[in-house]
Amino acid sequence: MLHIERVKHRLTRKLMPARLSELGVAGFEGYASLFGARDGVGDAVAPGAFAASLRRRGAAGVRMLYQHFAYEPIGVWEEIREDSRGLYVRGRLVTEVERSRDVAALLREGALGGLSIGFKTVRARKEAASGQRTLLQVDLWEISIVTFPLLEAASVTAVGGKNSALAAHIRKAAALLKA
Repeated sequence: MLHIERVKHRLTRKLMPARLSELGVAGFEGYASLFGARDGVGDAVAPGAFAASLRRRGAAGVRMLYQHFAYEPIGVWEEIREDSRGLYVRGRLVTEVERSRDVAALLREGALGGLSIGFKTVRARKEAASGQRTLLQVDLWEISIVTFPLLEAASVTAVGGKNSALAAHIRKAAALLKA
């Protein structure tokens, strides 16, 4: 005879605010850098490394480029900030530019989605044993949408237009619940 034990799963209720951001057809968001993660050459960025540069430049002073090509600006950054995870970015492609329309289509289909930072190192610490650097302060001047980011995890996490119909339904349902 088989003995069957009952396992009770404890249900936990967590209340968290839902964040629904309207990215628009040409908008997207993601992380251009992640704190503590080593990139392809062994560098890692420390929390706070972007703070001085962002205070000085703001999002408007950081260029959005395609594949780090200075001659291919493709959009504007609407928000750039450090959070507990890394360098969060939200931007909008300028769809009047042909390359931007191409990038928007590739982002929506998932064929493109890497993010990569262009910067000058202001202050870094080098580990004697490994030779790896930790970037303590950088002067950020551009963030590019790229095919292959040096930091593999730096990527676009949400693209507007792709789920905008779903977002509209959720907003409509939320409005009805408030009424």
